[in-house]
Amino acid sequence: MAAGAPRIFVSHLAGVPVFDPNGDQVGRVSDLVAMLRVGRRPPRLLGMVVEIHLSRRRIFLPMTRVTGVESGQVITTGVVNMRRFEQRPTERLVLGELLDRRVKLVGHDGQAEEVTVLDVAIQQLPARRDWEIDKVFVRRGKAGALRRKGETLTVEWSAVTGFSLEEHGQGAESLLATFERLRPADLANVLHHLSPKRRAEVAAALDDDRLADVLEELPEDDQIEILGKLKEERAADVLEAMDPDDAADLLSELPEEDKERLLTLMQPDDAADVRRLMAYEERTAGGLMTTEPIVLRADATVADALARVRQQDLSPALAAQVYVCRPPDETPTGKYLGTVHFQRLLRDPPFTLVGSLVDSDLPPLAPDTPLPAVTSYLAAYNMVAAPVVDESGSLLGAVTVDDVLDHLLPEDWRETEFHVEGAPHGG
Repeated sequence: MAAGAPRIFVSHLAGVPVFDPNGDQVGRVSDLVAMLRVGRRPPRLLGMVVEIHLSRRRIFLPMTRVTGVESGQVITTGVVNMRRFEQRPTERLVLGELLDRRVKLVGHDGQAEEVTVLDVAIQQLPARRDWEIDKVFVRRGKAGALRRKGETLTVEWSAVTGFSLEEHGQGAESLLATFERLRPADLANVLHHLSPKRRAEVAAALDDDRLADVLEELPEDDQIEILGKLKEERAADVLEAMDPDDAADLLSELPEEDKERLLTLMQPDDAADVRRLMAYEERTAGGLMTTEPIVLRADATVADALARVRQQDLSPALAAQVYVCRPPDETPTGKYLGTVHFQRLLRDPPFTLVGSLVDSDLPPLAPDTPLPAVTSYLAAYNMVAAPVVDESGSLLGAVTVDDVLDHLLPEDWRETEFHVEGAPHGG
């Protein structure tokens, strides 16, 4: 939903059909899942609980997979995870736990009165994919009073008390809310210095995407410890949310039996990407690469390319260029035609075809290229990412400078304190 889109009251979403990108109905909205925050900050909306058509199984649909909430329907993108929904300690069911609740409405004079929550409204944050609960629809009057009695009004979330987390105690909720704005690397530093018991509690309370980002920044021993304390299905979900190359590195450190069990639990497409990466030697271009670079066909336009580059989930290194290939568009692709750099995209009109802009002089890397040669390649051509192409000419993926640095730095570099002036100290 675009910035400035109208506010949606959650009671209007109950029972609304959910459709996949092909227009097939997946199920209906059963509830919404939110995470409360410290103080009076609006809760973050994590996703929807969807009851699957016919089977009546309840699954979790992240808000990052929701592309539209309009005209009495919800539209999703990508593959929907069909595992049964399990509520976590830090999560609240909006319809089931927040509505009909007695809270206190604080007036401008500081006086508080008890009100009943009839509904809450959600809205997508401008220029982001995050959603928040920002308004509360309440009724004044005593609990149990007839519906026609008592004034109703819509107020800001910050105007009511009785929902938000307390700012004291040792609960994982408070700790997570306190560090919510930290970058994954800084939060990883915090987790690394916690006791194993506390680290497991915080990891269990993080949502899958956040935990995946943090795992990618943790030392290997911490990764294995945290993954081992998660339920197997949850561990598979987190591995799916990780970058395929990072998931492959982590799985390669596990015993063969555990590795195969987790790969079996993962979505087939995600597992296939990881298995493909694990087939290469670790310190080669194939072992270092990610299988999810930006791939476009030759008849795509500059406007198409810039739209892909603007995707929030892309790292700066992957967003620095697009790779032009013949179909299929997912790795391994059809014939690799060349690379178009971000600066070139900015210099040409939006309607220009990317096929006319490719840099075909730059040689790609072979998957068995050793790490020293990959490093020299990036340095010689002043690149932050490089294409990896097999003998048949198909693009397999791209090696980014951050993955190369991970293997060049000392093994304990993540455990070394570093401070940048003006930046928060992770610990």
